[in-house]
Amino acid sequence: MKRYESQLDVKSDEFKQRHNRMLDLLTELNLRRKEITTPDPKALEKLHKRKKYSARERIQAILDPGTPFLEIGVFAAYGMYEDIPGGYPSAGSVVGIGTVSGRKVVIMANEPLVKSGAWVGMTCKKNIRAQEIAMDNRLPIIYMVDSSGVFLERQAEVFPDRDHFGRIFRNNAIMAAMGIPQISCVFGYCVAGGAYLPGMSSELGMVDENACMFLAGPFLVKAALGQEVDIQELGGARMHNAISGVADYIFKDEEEAFAWIRNQVGMIGRERPAHEIDRIDPEPPYYDPEEILGILPHTQKGTYEVREIIARIVDGSRFEEFKPEFGRTLVTAFARIGGFAVGIVANQGKPVKKDMPPDPYGRPQPPQIQMGNVIYSDSANKASHFIMLCNERKIPILFFHDVTGFMVGRRAESEGIIQDGAQFVNVQANSVVPKISVVIRNSYGAGNYAMCGKAYDPRFIYAWPTARIAVMEGENAADTILLTKKGLSDEEKARLKEEILKKYEEETSPYFSAARMVVDDIIDPRKTRDVLIQSLEAAAHHPVTGEFKTGVMRM
Repeated sequence: MKRYESQLDVKSDEFKQRHNRMLDLLTELNLRRKEITTPDPKALEKLHKRKKYSARERIQAILDPGTPFLEIGVFAAYGMYEDIPGGYPSAGSVVGIGTVSGRKVVIMANEPLVKSGAWVGMTCKKNIRAQEIAMDNRLPIIYMVDSSGVFLERQAEVFPDRDHFGRIFRNNAIMAAMGIPQISCVFGYCVAGGAYLPGMSSELGMVDENACMFLAGPFLVKAALGQEVDIQELGGARMHNAISGVADYIFKDEEEAFAWIRNQVGMIGRERPAHEIDRIDPEPPYYDPEEILGILPHTQKGTYEVREIIARIVDGSRFEEFKPEFGRTLVTAFARIGGFAVGIVANQGKPVKKDMPPDPYGRPQPPQIQMGNVIYSDSANKASHFIMLCNERKIPILFFHDVTGFMVGRRAESEGIIQDGAQFVNVQANSVVPKISVVIRNSYGAGNYAMCGKAYDPRFIYAWPTARIAVMEGENAADTILLTKKGLSDEEKARLKEEILKKYEEETSPYFSAARMVVDDIIDPRKTRDVLIQSLEAAAHHPVTGEFKTGVMRM
C-alpha cells in the first residue's frame, strides 16, 4: 500500500486555530470526565474504613499491571438525574474491557458510592450493553456485585420492559448456553431480583462479613412473615457457602477475592476462532496523530480532507482506496490498524467534483459539484460494493461519520437515491464482520443508519467532542418547522426558531448521546487509533458471526 501524501500545512493560521479550538473542547471533555470519575474523598474514606473499595479501585486491582482499561459508558446518565442529590454518575456502575491474567474480559462493577449501587433505568441499559459486548465478541465477563437492588423511587424505568432489569438475567441464561464464562463476586449487598445475576453465573464467590445475598431483606421478611433475622444469618457469605450452597467460595477480604478472580480467568481455556482477523506486526502512523486536532474545522459546515485524518490513524499512514475516482463523497479503503486488516468507509469533509457525460447532442457538460458530507447515488453504490468485499474477505469495517444524510431534490430522486440508499443500508445491516463506528462530526438522518449508527449493532461506537447526532441539523429543522406554521408574526417566528435551535443544540450534543448510551464513549481524537486497536482486539475473539447474505434488493 502507498503512503498517503499529506497536504496539511501544520504551520498555517487555519491549522493553529482549528487545533486550539479542539484543545478547548478537550479541556471541557477532560473536566467533565474528571468530575464523573473522581469520588467524594469523605465517602471514599468511609468506604475504606469498612474494608471496601470503589468500583474503579476494584477493577484496577484485577487488571494486569500496565494494561489499559477501555471504559464504556463513562458519561451514562450524565445530566439525567439532577432531581436526585449528587445525580447518578456513570449510571452507578463501571463497565469496560480489560486484560486479566493475559485474557481480554468484560468487567461490570456496581459502584457502592452511588446510592449503594442501586439501579435506575440507565444502569439497566449500561449493564445490558456490557453483556451485549461479551456476547458479540465472545468474551468472558466478570461481575463485581455490590448493589442494594432497584432504586424503588424509579422502579417504573427498571421493570418490566424488554430492556429492563429482567433482561440481565435472560442474558445470563443465553450467555451460559453460548459457553461464555461468567464469574461473579459479591462484595456487598446483592438484593431481591439482583441476586439472580450471581446466582445464574458460572462461579460465585462472596466476601465474608461484607457480602450478603437474599431475595428479601430483614425488614421485608419481618413484614411478610413476622420472622426476625439479621443480615448475615439471612444471606451472609458463610450461610450461602456452608448451608444453602448458593455460593462456591468465601474470602476473608476483598484482596483475596481479587486474587481468586484473576486465578479463575487464568484457568479459562482458549478457543481459536474459525475465521481469525488477519493481523501482522503493527506500525505507527507516519504522520503525527497530534495533528488530527488541527484538521477538523471550527464549525459543523467547514471543509477538510478526511484522508488527512485516516492517514494519522492507520499503520504507516498507508491505505489503498477502492474506486477512488467514483462516488467521491465517500472514501472507501483497505488499511491496517494495529496490524489488523480493516476496511474503512469515511464521509468526505469537502465538496468534490464529478465529471458529467456529454448531453444527447454531444455537447460537453460542466462537472457537478457534490457536497462532501452528503451520500449520493454513486457513493452509495460504491459503499455497497466495498462492504460486500469486506464480508468476502472477512475483515472488520470501520465507519467514520460526518454525514448530513442522503442527497435530496428532483435530480437525486430521478436518479433513484432511495433505491441506492436502501441497497447501502441493506448490505451494511446484513454484514457479519465486526463493525466499529466513530462519529467525528455530523451524523444525521438516514446517513447515520447507512454509516452504522447505534441501531445497526456496531460492536463499538465512539464519538469525538465535535460529534452531533440527530434526525437533521438544527437550522434546517427550524426552517422546516417554521414553514408549517401559518399566521405567525416575524417576532413569533424568531422566538420559535430560537427555541428550536436551543433544543437542537442540547439534544445533538455528544454528551446528550453519551448519557443515553447512544455512543459508548466520547474520545480524544488523538486516541482514536488506540481505542480502535483495543476494540479490534476484543472483536478478534469472535470475528465472524455467520454467513453473509442479503434478501431481495431493488436494483
